[in-house]
Amino acid sequence: MVLPITAYGDPVLRKKAKEVPTDYPNLKELVENMWETMYGAYGVGLAAPQVGLPIRLFLIDTAPFAEDEDLSEEERKDLENLKKVFINATILEENGDEWAFNEGCLSIPDIREDVFRKPEITIEYYDEDFNKHTEKYDGLAARVIQHEYDHIEGILFTDKLSSLKKRLIKGKLSNISKGKINVEYRMRFPEVKKGR
Repeated sequence: MVLPITAYGDPVLRKKAKEVPTDYPNLKELVENMWETMYGAYGVGLAAPQVGLPIRLFLIDTAPFAEDEDLSEEERKDLENLKKVFINATILEENGDEWAFNEGCLSIPDIREDVFRKPEITIEYYDEDFNKHTEKYDGLAARVIQHEYDHIEGILFTDKLSSLKKRLIKGKLSNISKGKINVEYRMRFPEVKKGR
């Protein structure tokens, strides 16, 4: 089932998400719905807060990046096969010199900006069967994970922009939060306050 994606301005996107208990009701169904929602919106990652749930769960599928001609054969292969669910994740380390990449977000449609992130991460997480993993990622894979991880920490990519860039996109962000935007996927907008 395709779930509506929570739009910028909704308080759930600003909450530090809570741990997912092993007995979380209908977890497998939620994960399936999140895959369907992400693919339906042509995303490469989706976090639970983006479907209105303040829990530490996100998933990624970096296959669309594997079509990039500038990548090595090995990098393309790695990205093509990286499809994972991350539960109760903790980034243990971020290393290297920050590099810029143009990011977007399904909760913030029609805005793309260069964001600086470190190129290498070590992350600890549980998969959908609650098996624990500690893994290292780099390059685009690390970036997609960092972006989704930020969602479960209540952080959006727009928070990482310079104050000038933030001022330049302020009007667009306001329109998104008011539902004044056309998107090709279902979205849930914050309720507009009346009478003020």
